[in-house]
Amino acid sequence: MAAVAPEDASTLDVWADPERERIGTSATVITAVRTVASVVLAGFAAHDESLRLLVVALVVYWAGDSLDGFVARVRGCETRIGAVLDILSDRFCAACFYIGLMWLHHEYAVPVLIYLAEFMVVDCFLSLAFLAWPVRSPNYFYVVDRQLWLWNWSKPGKAVNSSLFAVLLLVTHQPWLGAVVATGLLVMKSASLVRLGRLGLPIPAR
Repeated sequence: MAAVAPEDASTLDVWADPERERIGTSATVITAVRTVASVVLAGFAAHDESLRLLVVALVVYWAGDSLDGFVARVRGCETRIGAVLDILSDRFCAACFYIGLMWLHHEYAVPVLIYLAEFMVVDCFLSLAFLAWPVRSPNYFYVVDRQLWLWNWSKPGKAVNSSLFAVLLLVTHQPWLGAVVATGLLVMKSASLVRLGRLGLPIPAR
């Protein structure tokens, strides 16, 4: 199934409401706090050459990313503005962690750079593409294309993209394995980009 049928999708609570769009919500406050906290911790970790503190920065990023989404859903303050801020903040936190990891372990440079190309360029474009449709965030892209959603924004898709690479590097300490995983993610995201291109990005009416 490529997408939810129009007659079914119209009743789903996934659509953006212009009247609810605002930058100051409880969820965006959490996004800001967890981003600042993670980035500052990563900075101190690089300064002190502490892998342990760098991992704490990563955990703060991941935990905060889950918390802001949960609060947005529970408090009914999901917005497209919040989704964009979340996407961009994720990239900032990830970049600080992985640059810090390269600083501490130069042997991780190749897999980390491959991963950053995937996460900060290809995946960022894919994630922001939801703005071409009137959904609140990529989490609801299944009403547009279910396959793309499964690959990229379902819970398993998100876990593979944001967690697998870091965990493998930290646990196995094998740069070649990290390079293989990062390359696999880049291939999958590139395939998603091709599918998105075939789907087409609608242009808003003038």
